Amino acid sequence: MHVIEETDTFTLVGIDAKLGKLTLFDADGPRQRGALERVVLRVNDLDSALESLPFDAGRRDDGIAAFEAPAGLPIGLVEAAGRDFDLDHVVLSLEDPEAAVTCLTEMGFERRRDGQVAVGDRYVRVLRGSAADGGRPLLNHLALLVDDAHSVQDEAEGAGLEIDDVKDAKNTFAVFLRGPEGVRIEYVEHKPGFALV
Repeated sequence: MHVIEETDTFTLVGIDAKLGKLTLFDADGPRQRGALERVVLRVNDLDSALESLPFDAGRRDDGIAAFEAPAGLPIGLVEAAGRDFDLDHVVLSLEDPEAAVTCLTEMGFERRRDGQVAVGDRYVRVLRGSAADGGRPLLNHLALLVDDAHSVQDEAEGAGLEIDDVKDAKNTFAVFLRGPEGVRIEYVEHKPGFALV
């Protein structure tokens, strides 16, 4: 991963600005973990990746090497095919996992096994827990790149889904839906000539 863009209010890190990134917002701390259990990145050689870290991060029984990044951001590494340090999956901790999976399926995710929903080769895993964050969550939203966010907006309105926000920016058009237990899902369309700067 590398810094893609840095401003006074956020830093984008990832391997490809158009395909996957983490947006780290500058916010007063401390923040509460809330619904965010972990962001898991894939690497082709987990042993090599762990050796390159400046600290120890041992593997858990599920094969994930888990650690906390600055400000308590829970990160994991898992050995999987693909580009090193690309997003593999996100783990959410919610009070009603089955209702959350059903809600995310209604929002366009594909239901998989074991409390998972997928978009392409990336997925969200939902565990039973608490999304309580005291109004100061680490997780702002999950974002999905789509070809036509206007169609998503029309479909969401027709299905009675809660639209939380719509942003028409220079490079993007985005629709934010209110998902399970308040988790926001962004459907973002890159406009022709998309560029970060």
